[in-house]
Amino acid sequence: MEKDKSFSETNNWDSRLKFFGCSLFGLMMFLCPLGGGEGFNTPLSVLTEMLDKWIGVNLPWLLTCLVVIAAVLAAGGLFVKPASLEQHKWLAELVHVSKPYLVTRLGAAIVALGVFFGVGPDWIVGPDVGGSMMGLGQTLIALAITLSFILPFLTDCGIMEFIGILLKPLVRPLFRVPGRASVDLIASWLSSSNTAVLITAGQYNGGFYSRREAACIMTNFSLVSIPFCLVVAETLQVADHFLLLYGSVTAIGLLLAVIGVRVYPLVAVPNEYRGEMRLAEEVPPEATLLRWAFRAALERAQEFSLQKAFKQAAEMTLGILFDLIPVVIAWGTFGSILVNETGIFHWLAYPMGLYLQLLGVEGAFQIAPATLVGFIDMFIPALITSTELPYATRFVVAALSLVQIIYLTEVGSIIVKSDVGLDMKRLFLIFIERTLIALPLIVLATRLL
Repeated sequence: MEKDKSFSETNNWDSRLKFFGCSLFGLMMFLCPLGGGEGFNTPLSVLTEMLDKWIGVNLPWLLTCLVVIAAVLAAGGLFVKPASLEQHKWLAELVHVSKPYLVTRLGAAIVALGVFFGVGPDWIVGPDVGGSMMGLGQTLIALAITLSFILPFLTDCGIMEFIGILLKPLVRPLFRVPGRASVDLIASWLSSSNTAVLITAGQYNGGFYSRREAACIMTNFSLVSIPFCLVVAETLQVADHFLLLYGSVTAIGLLLAVIGVRVYPLVAVPNEYRGEMRLAEEVPPEATLLRWAFRAALERAQEFSLQKAFKQAAEMTLGILFDLIPVVIAWGTFGSILVNETGIFHWLAYPMGLYLQLLGVEGAFQIAPATLVGFIDMFIPALITSTELPYATRFVVAALSLVQIIYLTEVGSIIVKSDVGLDMKRLFLIFIERTLIALPLIVLATRLL
């Protein structure tokens, strides 16, 4: 009787308007495909791109200033610890960082200043090294602003509860994650992988995913967006078989998720929550699936307020600007230097060359480094692979680079900073597992060319 009363209290016009209206806005911004031009995109991506271009034209110094300020704050945090700062935990975490992350911020500041003023060796500040990471950092500024302020309409207005409960009977047995994780997957398909990881990080911090669930979703569900897949296909000149490419990536990606959540290191991540557990996808025996999903959605929507959403959005934006972007620039630049200036990936990839040769791939040792450099950035494999290689070989590189999904410059750095129990070693192990399992499946898919 108490449950019915509770439902009647939430089943009002205010909750319904928030659920249907705000959720519809969130779905449209994240998931609605827009046609025109080359391929299609989502309203969020279009808005992010517009803001990215505006910042580049009007505020070209903004990224450099943010990175330098982040380094100064971290350095100052070692010596000055005002009590007033401790009252705001999220702000204190941005200032008081560990020594390795202090070094990271200082390194990012050096790269940012070098690129901005054009000072320094080309192997650090060149367009394919530090310059490329600064370009990515500027895009992250735009993404931080648009994503942070629109994300609450997708995650806090009830649609994730509604979809999660309805899809739980399918998603939970297959992937051992809540049904609401399907929203993360769709967001990455139509938006971007780093968008999906940021959504997952927010859900983990909010108590909707356990540490293990968040780790599983970030490393298995954050697929590359359709528009970027098309870019990779065009770069490697295999776009005329794009449907086969993306169909293979999707099918293999889902299979890798089924396997990945059941093996080490993901099974070793503690199944604990950060704070209070808020997930409620269990359906009582006396309730129907649809009615319980609707009730959970309305209860969640009733808690939503613009004031609270904007406060959380501001905190998330500052977190990305001062915490994440320096990591991307510093680690991404270092990784690019390893790829461009050393032969380390060539000798590390020799076993991969033998594996590819065993699978019957033409030019196995030529593309072997491309199977590993994707850990640094998703686009590097396409850039270092010659278009003179056989079509099937280029198809293998394209498909593999899209299913590996553990990219240090984008999702990798976010995953580490999210504190879900995955450090760099574990991320690389997951990357290798996905690579070894995916390769024979991709080679099999080339038989359909």
